[in-house]
Amino acid sequence: MNENKIESEVQQSIPEEKEEILQNFEQFKDYLGDKVAKGEKLGMSEETLAKYAEKVGDYLAAKEDPRNREEKLLQELWQLGDQEQRHHLAHMLVRLAQSTN
Repeated sequence: MNENKIESEVQQSIPEEKEEILQNFEQFKDYLGDKVAKGEKLGMSEETLAKYAEKVGDYLAAKEDPRNREEKLLQELWQLGDQEQRHHLAHMLVRLAQSTN
């Protein structure tokens, strides 16, 4: 999956119920877990899932205010990290999501 397609998918996948998802970190993890599981069923590799998670992280850091302390911590880590560190954090978020399934 190329970068432009991932970017397009991120923009289209922001759900109308994002307020509900972002209010509670457990709901966010469940939502992320669901998306990761769907990606895995489609045959996406962990690397592709991490790239997708990275694009979502970029979107959230730029466009959404944190709604709880966990999201605040993730936002601060995201903003402090360079591109490589953000990519590693995206991999960890994918693994966190996988652990919820």
